[in-house]
Amino acid sequence: MEIDIYADVVCPWCWIGRRRLDKALASYDGKVTVRHRPFQLDPSPVAGPVPLLDSLAAKFGGSERVRQMTAQVTKAGASVGLDLNFERAIAANTFDAHRLINWATERGHGDEAVEALHRAHFTDGVDIGSRDALAGVAAAIGLGGTAARRFLDSAEGTAELTAELAAARQLGVTSVPTFVLAGKYVVTGAQEPDALLAALTEVDKRESSAN
Repeated sequence: MEIDIYADVVCPWCWIGRRRLDKALASYDGKVTVRHRPFQLDPSPVAGPVPLLDSLAAKFGGSERVRQMTAQVTKAGASVGLDLNFERAIAANTFDAHRLINWATERGHGDEAVEALHRAHFTDGVDIGSRDALAGVAAAIGLGGTAARRFLDSAEGTAELTAELAAARQLGVTSVPTFVLAGKYVVTGAQEPDALLAALTEVDKRESSAN
């Protein structure tokens, strides 16, 4: 079964959702191929390093409300072993980060890139809107920082990513994570592992009966 995950690396629920999917897959007997599909929560440019909490407060009604929201997400992340440190996180436009993921995927390291970018953003306080920082992430997963920076400074992959982001919108993806199973069954949100496993099992049955 093919599983397409529409996600953004500055989306905490996307990281939580991927970890929950991994838990579901550990109990699933079928063979799967998981593919990252890009989505940007906010394509607006970010002018210089801005603390994420300040950016969120401006969008969601103040710092107190944001601290309540992030406390809930932090707890959910901890339940699947993730350290979400919103105090350190830096707001970032993720266009180049998605380019890097595509570049890493072509070299067989897409999953590692997604995981490393989530961790850099949410745990380590790295500004993943910075090409220097992205090159550092690439180096950390064995892809070569110099080669990654050369790629990021070029226009390579830009048109392809723009087309992928447009395709996600045309498919009706408006929130992430969104899981598309077998190319046609949609599961939205960071569902619990049991719910994801049930969805996988049901899709498996439907696809088997259709064949």
